[in-house]
Amino acid sequence: MTQQLHELETVRPRRRRARITSLTIGLTLVIVLVAMALLAPLLAPFDPNAQVIEQRLLAPSALHWFGTDGFGRDLLSRVIYGARPTLLLVSLILVLTIPVGLLVGITAGYVGGWTERVLMRITDIFLSLPNLVIALALVAMLGPGLMNGALALALTSWPPFARQARAETLALRRSDYLAAARMQGITGLRLMFGHILPLCLPTAVVRAALSLGGIILSAAGLGFLGMGVQPPTAEWGSMVAEGSKVIFDQWWVAAAPGAAILFASLAFNLTGDGLRDRLDTRHAK
Repeated sequence: MTQQLHELETVRPRRRRARITSLTIGLTLVIVLVAMALLAPLLAPFDPNAQVIEQRLLAPSALHWFGTDGFGRDLLSRVIYGARPTLLLVSLILVLTIPVGLLVGITAGYVGGWTERVLMRITDIFLSLPNLVIALALVAMLGPGLMNGALALALTSWPPFARQARAETLALRRSDYLAAARMQGITGLRLMFGHILPLCLPTAVVRAALSLGGIILSAAGLGFLGMGVQPPTAEWGSMVAEGSKVIFDQWWVAAAPGAAILFASLAFNLTGDGLRDRLDTRHAK
């Protein structure tokens, strides 16, 4: 028994260090990504839109670290500038999805009855729709662009937040914490958004961080299909699409933005995993 307790005491610090390492690495990568977007004019060695046809499709070298594309543009500069529309698109999607999802979920869980049934059936309908296909259909109707792409992806990204907020609200509705608040005369919207909302926010933040990797891939998919940010603006998805035409001979044209997409997805996945261990008590050990 003593030996087992000793083993548990040695395993717990290791797990704690692993969680801290995951969160630290993820946040470090996110900081690097954000700094790259904010300091793009200082970090980029060339103008990302400057075309030099004589230097088209050059292999990586000391002058052009990532090589050049089919128009002779420096790929390193375009990868650095490509972080800007990607992070802006992700930020717009989060700003749109988290409030809508929390509003629907908390309202359904707190009010109950027909309100809950109607809101949850609407949520189920949106949840059953394939994200990228619906986003492509909406962008095709609204027209390509950053804002339209954000609206299209946000339309199918809020249901998981709503279902999670509803489940937490149902668990809290009959809790002693809310009963004490009601005894003090706190009801209605004040109770929903002053007491229930703060308790639902940590898990919403965790889910948002974990879903960012998928959102980045969906945004890159829109750009790959020509439905996202339009040329000549540097965007990773459209850059991969350009590189796919010459991928067997000049592989670096698609590999550079592809590696940037992988880097961003990895950064947010590690951050979300670390936040889940920190904020979600169900995963705390």
